[in-house]
Amino acid sequence: MSRYTVRTLNSDDFNTLMAMETALFGHCREGELGPYYVRLCCEFFQDSCFLIEVDKDPCGYLLSFVRGREAYCTTMALLPGGQGTRAIVHLLRAFVTRIIDCVDVCWFTVDEESTAVRALHRILGAEEQDVRDDFYGPGNARIISRIDQAAFARAWPRLARLGIVPRGSQPPARRAAEVLQ
Repeated sequence: MSRYTVRTLNSDDFNTLMAMETALFGHCREGELGPYYVRLCCEFFQDSCFLIEVDKDPCGYLLSFVRGREAYCTTMALLPGGQGTRAIVHLLRAFVTRIIDCVDVCWFTVDEESTAVRALHRILGAEEQDVRDDFYGPGNARIISRIDQAAFARAWPRLARLGIVPRGSQPPARRAAEVLQ
């Protein structure tokens, strides 16, 4: 049985992330993330960016930024060996645990054609807000999705069943109170 380990990034993860980026997105129209962006994640946004390993081998990552009471989940990716496994649940659990008590809203961007990721965002409680044309350059639109505390609290039972939040737990009291308003 595989053992998953999720941890926040550190400076030494730069080359690992760049190699995964090239493997996953080097062939895509928008290409891979630039080294400056990845370096920022490894140096300055470590506490909200995660690397997942299976049996000590890197298999994916989640990159996000927290500004004030908002989080921006910009990239989540799994190498083919991690796709279709519980790795995504472990990454999301680490992310949710990190942001649940410090943000009021989380934003996502997704390619219009990425139906699996769009479905994942809906499972989390996010709603599609807007389509931004030319987001990554001409002809490269992105959907902007948003989840707020009330939507997240409504999704909590489903997230608990999936293992993204602890089973039997309740959403933080502040969020639950907002749902009832």
